[in-house]
Amino acid sequence: QRKNPFSSDDRLASKPVHTQRGDPTYGRPPEGSRTEQRGKDAHSHVGKEVEELCLIIRNTGQVGEDGHVSVTFGQLFETYVTISNKVVGILLRARKHGLVHFEGEMLWQGKDDDVVITLL
Repeated sequence: QRKNPFSSDDRLASKPVHTQRGDPTYGRPPEGSRTEQRGKDAHSHVGKEVEELCLIIRNTGQVGEDGHVSVTFGQLFETYVTISNKVVGILLRARKHGLVHFEGEMLWQGKDDDVVITLL
């Protein structure tokens, strides 16, 4: 059953079908596969969007007493929404990488317009 009956490729699978937790390849696409390349491309694309978001915060925000640039979510949303409708997801990614800080787990348009986002 290592041969894919739905593929026109007659090669046998080079890796076992199931990997175990703890295995370094667990949950990862095979090296050199198109799936791996798509993942790398997506990671690169999101990284560029995070950089763009930080630049927008720097350009639209105001420098605080601590020297950090801050902007409210409402102001950022109005500015960034014309560029991308994924502003919240990109903000979460930027926070994960330690580039921005804001209170709360999720930001909602309208409800969280006064939440301050700080560029670190």
